[in-house]
Amino acid sequence: MKTGEGSDAGPRSSLAPGLYLVATPIGNLEDITLRAVRVLKEADVIACEDTRQTQKLLNHYGISTRKTSYHEHNEMTRAAELVLDLEGAARVALVTDAGMPGISDPGFRLISLAIRHHIPVVPIPGASAFLAALVASGLPTDSFRFSGFLPPKSGQRRQMLESIKSTPRTQVFYEAPHRVKEAVEDVVEILGGERQLVIAREVSKIHEEFLRGRASEILETLNARGDIKGEITGTRDSCVPSFFALSEVEDSSQSLLQLPGIETLPKLQYVAHPQSAIHR
Repeated sequence: MKTGEGSDAGPRSSLAPGLYLVATPIGNLEDITLRAVRVLKEADVIACEDTRQTQKLLNHYGISTRKTSYHEHNEMTRAAELVLDLEGAARVALVTDAGMPGISDPGFRLISLAIRHHIPVVPIPGASAFLAALVASGLPTDSFRFSGFLPPKSGQRRQMLESIKSTPRTQVFYEAPHRVKEAVEDVVEILGGERQLVIAREVSKIHEEFLRGRASEILETLNARGDIKGEITGTRDSCVPSFFALSEVEDSSQSLLQLPGIETLPKLQYVAHPQSAIHR
């Protein structure tokens, strides 16, 4: 069975059958590995979170491999279809709009199903939004925890922040742009306005920006700037992923808020570190 659209990848190559988890750029189209480009060219089909978004990347690198959609609204049925293809010795490349498949993006269902069917699953490493933000934040990276999205409701989000007040490691979360100011308000109230906060915007893109200061100062800056905007393309809703992390070390505090993106799909991310100093 064949799923997808576009032309076939051409003559079969040395790429072995299996499911390939291909990391794609988080903003700058140059942030992709040579191996990733080769796998995308040699695969039989590319399973995309948004085929229109992925097409920009494929056009940039002259890749004509057939595409199929694989996203949160069709993954239950499409995962089964793709596994049938994989059992027939297909080479399937899984990509998301930006970053590593399966990290707060569709992918887990297909990956776990492929493993249960004894299909090789091969990671093709590359860009990861939360790691790019974390390593540039100046926060401790020897021990951290990534927990996906912060709860969207204020009460649950505040409860989550309360639970990590005294955590010994950096805590990493995703958040949505339209909830960023609310989340920073909760940080100020729950963790304190003296906590150091770093906001990183447009990471890996031409207008990349980092703001550093106390959480209360950053909140004032956000209020002065008005709404945080991000143009969205494709079929996704307006809740584009963002990033937030917190942790605790002796004596001072730290947070990072980041907004990377790919083309017109910015991702707002922020990392908070309750007690770790960073020089401004």
